[in-house]
Amino acid sequence: MTSAVPAQRRPEPPAAAMSLRGLVKHFDTKLAVAQVSLEVPAGSFFGLLGPNGAGKTTTLSMAVGLLRPDAGQAFLLGYDVWSDPAAAKARLGVLPDGVRLFDRLTGPELLAYQGLLRGMDASTVDRRAHELLEVLELGTANRTLVVDYSAGMKKKIGLACALLHAPRLLVLDEPFEAVDPVSAALIRDILQRYVSGGGTVVFSSHVMEVVERLCDHVAIMSDGVLRMHGTLAEVRGDRSLEEVFVQVVGGRVATGSELAWL
Repeated sequence: MTSAVPAQRRPEPPAAAMSLRGLVKHFDTKLAVAQVSLEVPAGSFFGLLGPNGAGKTTTLSMAVGLLRPDAGQAFLLGYDVWSDPAAAKARLGVLPDGVRLFDRLTGPELLAYQGLLRGMDASTVDRRAHELLEVLELGTANRTLVVDYSAGMKKKIGLACALLHAPRLLVLDEPFEAVDPVSAALIRDILQRYVSGGGTVVFSSHVMEVVERLCDHVAIMSDGVLRMHGTLAEVRGDRSLEEVFVQVVGGRVATGSELAWL
């Protein structure tokens, strides 16, 4: 009589979709990011807030493996992005700052190239690319080169590239910057559906209204330091997010005789 082989238990998914531990980055003598530690819960819509130059882009670039930190670690869905980059990036979609794309291709060509680079089946790439181009209103037969796209169209094709392989974590740097209101509403709808389906979104912004409308968790950075983080309700309290943000980052108000000539 043979004994039954116990069924293997599947590992529990990590509680944090992104875990940053003591990230540090210098550029020459300037400290751009100072010991940033942050946990992004799986299934959350997470907004990273900060004024221009706060260190948001540098932090996210280190988190996704685009920029090597001077110190610290970054884990994506439980995988160390620097010691196991292939496993981490297979589950990750990124829309980086500046939307760096192979822009001498058309939109359909870019998505086909992106999918084949990831080793996806060609038929799957074709089907998903057609759906993404249609939903994002980029035209499934559009022969315009990406270099000639508008700023908003480049954001949308960049998002399509990030979504093509069905990642479980999206990291987006200023996804609504230079996007018209109609396209912004479409992107918001897609991202909300993605999170409702179990995905996690982390995006940087300095637009309070967008973050307040979309996010359930937020973090505020300034001068390379993580100043505050938590659920939207915890961070905001009984004030608006803009009021909290201005207080945390030390914004000033023109008072007294300043600009009296206006």
